[in-house]
Amino acid sequence: CCCGPCAMYRRSALALLLDQYETQFFRGKPSDFGEDRHLTILMLKAGFRTEYVPDAIAATVVPDSLGPYLRQQLRWARSTFRDTFLALRLLPELDRYLTLDVVGQNLGPLLLALSSLAALAQFVIGGSVAWWTVLTIAAMTMVRCSVAAFRARDMRFLGFSLHTPIN
Repeated sequence: CCCGPCAMYRRSALALLLDQYETQFFRGKPSDFGEDRHLTILMLKAGFRTEYVPDAIAATVVPDSLGPYLRQQLRWARSTFRDTFLALRLLPELDRYLTLDVVGQNLGPLLLALSSLAALAQFVIGGSVAWWTVLTIAAMTMVRCSVAAFRARDMRFLGFSLHTPIN
């Protein structure tokens, strides 16, 4: 996803996709969330490519308390799931890392939820803490963040592992 405050687009490319972008629908209803992810997918589907500029600097407004932050994260999660259906046709053409990331973004929360429910059931039924769940979740997170750090050649990507408990 080319993040909203950090993304720049060629006017000619945006003009070609503007109608599709402005008329987003999900399940028959107009959709006004996840527009940056949606526009990224439209650009990729149209054959354009994206570039990552590691030294780019941008400013944005961020939530300053837990409630708005959690609502933002929920909006982003809905956008991820919705736009994955649009991106499925692109997966064979994407870089293997991007394919892994798309799959991880969708399976990760599901596996996290299932692991948490299994751990809770083990605690309620057996009275023991399921350390295997914590280790599995930590391993999944570290693998994903390590791949990103390796690909970007930037160890700061390991810090994204702190986002997992919020997920």
